[in-house]
Amino acid sequence: MTRMRTVAVCLLLAIAATASVSADVRTDQRVKFQLGGALGKLVNMFGGKGAREGVTSVVAVKGDRKATMSDVTGQIIDLAEEKIYDLDLKKKTYKVTTFAELRKQMEDAKRDAEKNAREQASEPSQPAEKDPNAKEYEVDFDIRNTAEARTINGFNTTKSVVTVTVREKGKTLDQSGGVVMATDMWMTANAPSTKELTDFDLRYAQKLYGPMVAGASAQDMAMAMAMYPQMKPALDKMRAEGGKLSGTAILTEATVESVPPGTANQTAAAPPPPEEPKKRGLGGMLGGLKKMAESAEKGNSGKAERAVIMTTSIEMLKLTTDVDAASVALPAGFTSSSPR
Repeated sequence: MTRMRTVAVCLLLAIAATASVSADVRTDQRVKFQLGGALGKLVNMFGGKGAREGVTSVVAVKGDRKATMSDVTGQIIDLAEEKIYDLDLKKKTYKVTTFAELRKQMEDAKRDAEKNAREQASEPSQPAEKDPNAKEYEVDFDIRNTAEARTINGFNTTKSVVTVTVREKGKTLDQSGGVVMATDMWMTANAPSTKELTDFDLRYAQKLYGPMVAGASAQDMAMAMAMYPQMKPALDKMRAEGGKLSGTAILTEATVESVPPGTANQTAAAPPPPEEPKKRGLGGMLGGLKKMAESAEKGNSGKAERAVIMTTSIEMLKLTTDVDAASVALPAGFTSSSPR
C-alpha cells in the first residue's frame, strides 16, 4: 500500500508545473490515494485512517537537502552527500542508504519485476537485447484552462485540466487500447512557487538513475514500469509539456485509467469511497476476501471494460519560503540504526 501511494505521488510530481521563480520552500500537504478493483477494496479494508482521510506530511527543500516528515516516519535526501536518511520518529533512529546502494537495488528490482511479469504471463524468457517486435507508443498531451474557480485553503484558484493518453503508435486509443491519465489542477498566482520541490526531485532522479521518477523506491518504479510500460512515455511527455501551466497548484487530483481496445468511449466507474472498517471476526474477514476474489474472477472472465487503476490527490495546506537549516537537518538526539 505504501509503495502504490509513492507511485501515485510520483505521477503527480511529474506533472506539477509552477512559476519560474526558484527558492527554498516548505509545504504542509495532504496526500490521498485509492486503488481500483478488488485490490482497492482490500486497501480500504485494512488501510486504516490514512486510506480514508489521507496522509499529512511536511516537505521542505533548502539547497541540496529535502526533508519529508509525517507523524511517525521521515526522510532526508542530501544530493551533495549522495545519501538518504530514513527516520523512525518514534524510536528516534535513522538508517543511511547511499545513492550507489539504492541504484543497485533499483537495477536488481527491475530485473526481478521483469522476470516475474514474464512468468505470470506464461511467456518464455526473453533475451536481454531489445525485442524488435516490441510495441511503440505515442503520447497525446492536452492542457485546457477553464473559467471554473474555487477558494481552497485561503487561495483563489482556477481549474486547469491536463489529459495524457498513451496508445500504440499508428493506432487510435479505441483500436489499440492504452492508458489515460486525467488531472485536475487548481492553480493560483498568489502563492509561493513550489517549483523548487519539483526541481529537487528532478535533480535527485537524474543524479540517482537518469530519467527515472523521483521519490519512488526501487520496488515502486520496477513494479509500475513492468506492469504498465506505457507510463514512461507519459511521464516523459508530462515533463516536457508541464511548463505551459502557470501558477502554483494548490490541489492536484489525478485519475489513471486502463483502456482496453474498443472501450475508449466508455466511462469507467469510480472506485467506492473508503469506509470506516466494520468490526468483524476472522471468519467474516475471510468471507469478505473470498467474495472479492470471486468478484475479480468473474470480472476477468467477462467482456473488457475501461477501469480505474488509481485515483490520487495532493493538497497544499500551507506554503512558505521561510525555511531554516533545522527544517532539513537530522533531529537532535537521533542515533544510527545502520549496520556498522
